[in-house]
Amino acid sequence: MSIKFLISIIIMAAIVVAFALVLYFLNKRASKRQDEQQAQIEQYKQQVNMLVIDKKKMKLKESGLPQEAIDGVPWYSRLFKVPIVKAKVGPRIMTFVADAQVFQVIPVKKEVKATISGLYITDVRGIRSQLEKPQKKKNFFRRLMGEK
Repeated sequence: MSIKFLISIIIMAAIVVAFALVLYFLNKRASKRQDEQQAQIEQYKQQVNMLVIDKKKMKLKESGLPQEAIDGVPWYSRLFKVPIVKAKVGPRIMTFVADAQVFQVIPVKKEVKATISGLYITDVRGIRSQLEKPQKKKNFFRRLMGEK
């Protein structure tokens, strides 16, 4: 083997190690930030009864959320569609952002007891009956095998 080949292997290994270290520290910082946000959500959560009018996945600009809430979102997150729920809470019709797992369970045109934190729905329970869990979609391999 030539010396040039060994030097190029060593340089590539150093780049891979540096990249792994950068990802490690970014992940550590992101998990710390997520823990802080979860603590803040837990601090401000409250139970409300709401009548769900509509639910859709849509972009933030089209959602009808207050402009202050849209301005607080980073620019790269504004490109994605988010789960939006329109509900009647008391006499007011409000727009909420739902958690991804909760969004699938929320029934339309039914009254539910929801745990909210600001404009964010974190949990939903049925008032008069249990909520129906949506069936999981079959992936390609299960359809191919014919499993249930």
